[in-house]
Amino acid sequence: MKRFIRIIKSKLALFLLLLFVFIYLNNSSLFTEQRSGDPLLLAHRGLAQTFSMEGITGDTCTAERIYEPEHPFLENTIPSMKAAFEAGADIVELDIKPTKDGQFAVFHDWTLDCRTNVQGKVGDFTLAELKKMDIGYGYTADQGQTYPFRGKGIGLMPSLEEVLAYFPDKPLLIHIKSNDPQEGGHLARYLETLPDNRLQQLTVYGGDEPIGTLQSSLPGIRVMSLATMKSCLLPYLAAGWTGYVPSACENTQLHIPEKIAPWLWGWPDRLLNRMDRANTRVIVVGGSGSDFSSGFDTPQDIERLPGGFTGGIWTNRIDRIAPLYQNEGN
Repeated sequence: MKRFIRIIKSKLALFLLLLFVFIYLNNSSLFTEQRSGDPLLLAHRGLAQTFSMEGITGDTCTAERIYEPEHPFLENTIPSMKAAFEAGADIVELDIKPTKDGQFAVFHDWTLDCRTNVQGKVGDFTLAELKKMDIGYGYTADQGQTYPFRGKGIGLMPSLEEVLAYFPDKPLLIHIKSNDPQEGGHLARYLETLPDNRLQQLTVYGGDEPIGTLQSSLPGIRVMSLATMKSCLLPYLAAGWTGYVPSACENTQLHIPEKIAPWLWGWPDRLLNRMDRANTRVIVVGGSGSDFSSGFDTPQDIERLPGGFTGGIWTNRIDRIAPLYQNEGN
């Protein structure tokens, strides 16, 4: 009996050893093709005015706390996006809101009160009415003593259609700023008129409801929401050690906090190669992902990041280079 138990224990030990070796070899980046190439750069809202992040909340009027302007551009405008691409951005992020006449305006805030000379919501106005507003009206760097952009933002609020027409071959990251499923359906009806090669250059992210509706109507477009990330990452954490990539990961984008990323199976190169095959873009954001701003915005942020594969940035300033690790994707 003792001999039998010893045999069982030895076989179990051998099995566990072989299993450990398999998991290591199947997930180590030492035995996979090393990733290389120039960083991919992503400009948040184009080239924007920067502001103090101290004590900021979702309701803070950031236009009232900007630093002294270093450039003439306002966020979410065609000139700011053009400047960002010219400065080296590979992808530009922009925010959209539905208008009263059924179009999408490119604008960030919940209301117009902070940045413009008009009060109310974007959806209360037609695109033509929004064009008459001064989106530079509320910007000040000295607590309201001066307003350097007043009178300079009239006519600068673009529609999504105008942005796509102006940048016909540039990758864009579109942010739905609500959790309204109707917005997802509305956007799907517009985007489905675009050719497939153009859709491959677009990614849409936002609330679970609109992204779910959009994904149902346009299953081939890359999307991201909290729900899509959970449906991808949870089963991957459970079974990714085998090399299995859940179908829920296909055609999505993942924003993974840098403190969590090293715990994912195959991190970094093997994981990113797997996600490449699923047409999934992986972006690593700063810290734990719980901060209001989760980018790499300072030289110190850059210095702590290991190299080895392509990157991107998530920052308000394209000239404040902030690498994020990202798989190549489309």
